[in-house]
Amino acid sequence: MRLDNKVIIVTGSCTGIGKAIAERCVAEGASVVIHGLEQDLGEEVVRQLGNEKSVLYIGDLAEENTVKKLVETALTAFGKIDAIVNNAAIVASSNIHDTDLNFFRHIFEVNTLAPFALIKEALPHLTKTSGNVLNIGSVNAYSGEPNLMAYSVTKGALMTLTRNLGDTLHRENGVRVNQINPGWVLTEREAERKREHGLSEDWYKGVPAVFAPAGRLLKPSEIASAAVYWLGDECGPVSGQVVELEQHPFIGRNPPKDTSTI
Repeated sequence: MRLDNKVIIVTGSCTGIGKAIAERCVAEGASVVIHGLEQDLGEEVVRQLGNEKSVLYIGDLAEENTVKKLVETALTAFGKIDAIVNNAAIVASSNIHDTDLNFFRHIFEVNTLAPFALIKEALPHLTKTSGNVLNIGSVNAYSGEPNLMAYSVTKGALMTLTRNLGDTLHRENGVRVNQINPGWVLTEREAERKREHGLSEDWYKGVPAVFAPAGRLLKPSEIASAAVYWLGDECGPVSGQVVELEQHPFIGRNPPKDTSTI
């Protein structure tokens, strides 16, 4: 198995991409720390994965003590840390007109500063195992959607953090840091958000071809499959890299004139 005997912390793993990554990690032989805000959903993930291979910590990443508790949870349950997946993020609508500084700071706290803090807290343990970090970003890091301003900016900052630490920590600590930038993924939360915007229950079946040439959106499990490569030993010494996971060339593509239906 590709992740045999590895211990991996996956933030935001009660649902969506994080949950899919945690499931795939366990399938590949790893033990995982499940994290999120939803106690019931987290407990269900642990039941599914098994207590011998997973442990749950519920905590808000905006609170300073959470990253310390995540590291302590991994060490208490499994004795070491081989990798961190910084997946948790707040995806919230915002633009320059409706975004105040307090809101912007909160998005930064969870989406960018918490990954930094968790890497720093876990670094001594990652150094011992020649471990690695995988940050989950977004193609929105390059410019962003009109109403995802704050989220997009935090993902751009995370991308710079990845490239910076991917060089520094690899040289100084033997710890790799890489990032994948998913495109449009059909998670539970994404389906719910679009329904809240007034779209039909099966809106994802009619996504315009300009956004989904394959006729469907990406699946969380497909992002998880890519994550395994970076979390394991197959990628060798590769560090400081950012890879887009989308079904079309995102940068440089002209958007359709009418995006009101998505």
